[in-house]
Amino acid sequence: MTRDVTGELGRRERQIVEIIYRRGSATAAEVLADLPDSPTYSSVRGMLRHLEGKGYLRHERDGLRYVYLTTTSKTDVRASALSHVVKTFFDNSLPSAVATLLESRPLTQAEYERLSRLLDEAPREDEA
Repeated sequence: MTRDVTGELGRRERQIVEIIYRRGSATAAEVLADLPDSPTYSSVRGMLRHLEGKGYLRHERDGLRYVYLTTTSKTDVRASALSHVVKTFFDNSLPSAVATLLESRPLTQAEYERLSRLLDEAPREDEA
């Protein structure tokens, strides 16, 4: 089961996890540099330890510093976040969410071809 990171974390925790996903890995100093309205360095270190204790992050030693990595794949987190958005803003209607995205801007030919292929390959309810 995919962990619902979006719903479980507070704003600052989510910002920290997003920074580490975006970077692939990060030290406390790198997280601090990327945070808006930066807290203190010791606060960031404490939050990283807290997120590690909750199972969202792990660390590896690089000399004297810790490098933090996520414990869940980016693919799983994307699926969880998108599922949360569809449930929250589109009454759990995937077609409504997709229609909104498609109406937001024109597709390139490559995007159109990829989406067409994915729709052709997607399992249908009557096939399950």
